[in-house]
Amino acid sequence: MAISRKDPKGRKLREGENWRNDGRYSYRYTDVRTGKRLTVYAQDLPELREKEKQIAKDMEDNILTDGAIKKMTLNTLFERYMTTRELADTTRVSYVRAWENRVKDEIGNIKVVQLLPSHIKAYYAKLSKAGYAYSTIKYIHNLLYPALEMAVDDDIIRKNPAKSSISDYGKPAEEKEALTVSQQEKFMEFVKQSNVYNTYYPMFTIMIGTGLRCGELIGLTWKDINIKAKTVNVDHQLIYKNLGDGCKFHISTPKTESGIRIIPMTQEVAKAFEEQRKINFMLAKDKSIEVDGYSGFVFTAKSGRPLMPNGVNSVLYNIVDAYNKTEVERAKKEHRKAELLPKFSAHVMRHTACTRMAECRMDVKVLQYIMGHAHIDVTMEVYNHIGELTRIENEIARLDSMVLNA
Repeated sequence: MAISRKDPKGRKLREGENWRNDGRYSYRYTDVRTGKRLTVYAQDLPELREKEKQIAKDMEDNILTDGAIKKMTLNTLFERYMTTRELADTTRVSYVRAWENRVKDEIGNIKVVQLLPSHIKAYYAKLSKAGYAYSTIKYIHNLLYPALEMAVDDDIIRKNPAKSSISDYGKPAEEKEALTVSQQEKFMEFVKQSNVYNTYYPMFTIMIGTGLRCGELIGLTWKDINIKAKTVNVDHQLIYKNLGDGCKFHISTPKTESGIRIIPMTQEVAKAFEEQRKINFMLAKDKSIEVDGYSGFVFTAKSGRPLMPNGVNSVLYNIVDAYNKTEVERAKKEHRKAELLPKFSAHVMRHTACTRMAECRMDVKVLQYIMGHAHIDVTMEVYNHIGELTRIENEIARLDSMVLNA
């Protein structure tokens, strides 16, 4: 005969339910996924039975009900997610640093099972109000989303709260405009004629002629340069980061296979490399400095130490400042408006190189290969921009022709 159990109010208790001496109610059950015996508690019977309903639904949907899983925070989930990824050291450090700086103390302590889409949207809105660019928020989203997707796959949560959350938060990325042909010519001529900056002329010629990324440029060694075959071998880059051993130079491999390539040289680029070799010889630069087994760097400081990534940008900024000061003085003497150069970075030099090649109607797949773009969409953005300008110029020229012939 079945034993009928009741609570102090005379309510019949179901299997697994208990009334405790401390006045609370408990429900003990077995998680069918793990085989563990688990217990939940409540202050009254209605609250307990709401929890029982949720447990039944979780088990029906194969959602883990283990107490430890339920207590997992977003920070713990991210740590778990990172152990599943095969990443380059530099990428791993960047991901972890971004998480620690931006996510950890903001929403990282929220339990995964309690994380709502509104939490994430509110967090993105906060970043947006703080002035972060869309690209930065998207970078963080690309850490959050896959970690939470793993939680869905592991049956910890039913759906990903980061899904459809990115929207249009953040400032739009500032469009990096390439130098015009005129600006490029003025800049290069100023460098060539400068007693202070002319030693950088070969380097800038190579940047414009190859479209190398800054890290690829400063990472070049003479072993990568084949003057006879007129090729530049790109299979690594130089970075300056703290990978757990303090801030120092490291050799890093390209993020994608498309970054590994052999770039043919033009005659002008080949000549620039020969000039750079002469400059290094005349300045007696130390060739023995080694970074992760690489030595004989093409572009170095006076000490022979490789150029710092931000050092290249500093040189560019200084040259533009010097040019503009000279241009202002010249314009005053000639009673005209000064034609100043915009402040630009090594990345703009790369974009300028890509634009010059596109203007020459280089095959788009060839240009994609030379630039090391993983996706052709990036290359096509340059082509489409050039195409739009060309169409506009052609229409204006046609209009001029119609007026003249009227």
